[in-house]
Amino acid sequence: MLVLTRRIGEKLVIGNEIVLEVLSVSGDVVRIGIIAPRETSVHRFEVFEEIQATNRAASTLSNTVSRSAVEGLTTHLRTREETGEQ
Repeated sequence: MLVLTRRIGEKLVIGNEIVLEVLSVSGDVVRIGIIAPRETSVHRFEVFEEIQATNRAASTLSNTVSRSAVEGLTTHLRTREETGEQ
């Protein structure tokens, strides 16, 4: 982890496209301004963690639903095959 000291109005550049600026400091609260390309997502860490957890849950559900659908289709086709249906 890189640790830097910045004063109000000072900036930090990440890569060539992201600029962070310290806007204000009040007690233990720091306001930061962020300039980034539109295609770059910027989230508070707690929101980012929630998005990641939701994505993992959706992926697991999607895999379960897909597996369930394949198993159901397999059973249906076997039943049709056994009864001679077309």
